[in-house]
Formats: sequence, C-alpha cells, structure tokens
Amino acid sequence: MIQLHDKQFVPFISANEIAEAIDKMAAEVTADLGTEIPVFIGVLNGSFMVVSDFMKAYKGACELSFIKMASYEGTSSTEEVKQLIGLNQDLTGRTVVIIEDIVDTGNTLVEIKALFEARNIKELKIATLFYKPEAYKKDIKIDYVGIAIPNKFIVGFGLDYDGHGRNLSEVYQLKE
Repeated sequence: MIQLHDKQFVPFISANEIAEAIDKMAAEVTADLGTEIPVFIGVLNGSFMVVSDFMKAYKGACELSFIKMASYEGTSSTEEVKQLIGLNQDLTGRTVVIIEDIVDTGNTLVEIKALFEARNIKELKIATLFYKPEAYKKDIKIDYVGIAIPNKFIVGFGLDYDGHGRNLSEVYQLKE
C-alpha cells in the first residue's frame, strides 16, 4: 500500500501487465496501419510513460507530437476540458493516432476530436492503455485498448493524484 497526500492506494496492475498491454496495442496499430506513416499524438501529462513505452514497441515508421489537456482536480473529473498546449504541425491527409493513458468519461476525447476534425486529417484513431467502460458515455470509437478496468480511481504509470504518483512503475487503485 502507498500513501499519496491524504489517500491510500493498493496495488492493482503490475509493471509486467502494463508492458504486455502496450506491446499488444503497438502490434495491433502496426498491423492496422501497415506501411503508412502515422502521427502519434500523446496527451500530456498522463500519457508520457505510455507514449515512451509504446514508441519503443512500435515497429513502423512514425512521427510523434504532444498536446496538453486537463480535466481532473483531485480524484474527480471537472467535466470541463482545457486545451493547454496545442499542435502547430500540418496534418493534412495524415492518419493521427491519439495515445491516451486513460479514457473514462470521454470528455477529453470529445475536445480532441473537435481539435483534429478541423485539420483535414485522413483518419483519427484512439489508443488508450486504460479504459473504464462503465464510465465512458461518448460515442467516439476507441480503436485500441490495453486494459479495461472498473470505474475506480487509479494512480501510477503517468496517472496522478494531485500531482503525485506519476512516477510509479505499477498502477494502484484508491483503497476503499
């Protein structure tokens, strides 16, 4: 068990399970895109560890960029997504694959989809390491899912609780 601020968290997903899920996602993207050269977009801050490991596992040619969005305060979604850093790159005719650490409510994805629809891209695909099907209420297709999880708050592997816990190599869930 670990303590972050005023909350306790218990082990939930091991580093090995995370690595296997990322390898599986990278293989699926590689198989789907073939020789196409996609632009991977990491959604900061949470996705930095996922993106790093995904890029090592991806076997094709690709490009990488980042956007920064925020929708959480403490352990709950604010229901409002703010774009903090955007893209300046021309993506006309390109396949864009968004790499997320976690998809829960889908509010961030709605904002991301709107950002990219105006950029004349060929196709938008969504890859997420963690997916909360019970919490997801949007109708944007999630193309690649590493691990489906219950609707519980988690930290580690890029995910934080008020800025703490991102550096953990395993994932912990809030102790009930």
